[in-house]
Amino acid sequence: MLRELFTEHPNSVDETYAEHMGVAFSFAGRMFLGAAACFIHGFLPFLFVKTGSATIDELHDRMVVNRQQHAPGRLAARAAAAPR
Repeated sequence: MLRELFTEHPNSVDETYAEHMGVAFSFAGRMFLGAAACFIHGFLPFLFVKTGSATIDELHDRMVVNRQQHAPGRLAARAAAAPR
């Protein structure tokens, strides 16, 4: 029961707990940098003019587009390798 709390979502996106943690941390770092650029842009509008939207586009591609393109093959390979 407790283990499922930590593994259900990572498994649903075809990642281990550790893989999911690394991906989440990498997203958090990228979001932090994008947020900092937006904050600075608020005070100095001539700086980081496209950084916020570029960050959103990049993270969307990593999270949604790339996962949809690669997940079917990874899921099938993992299912085939799983012990029965």
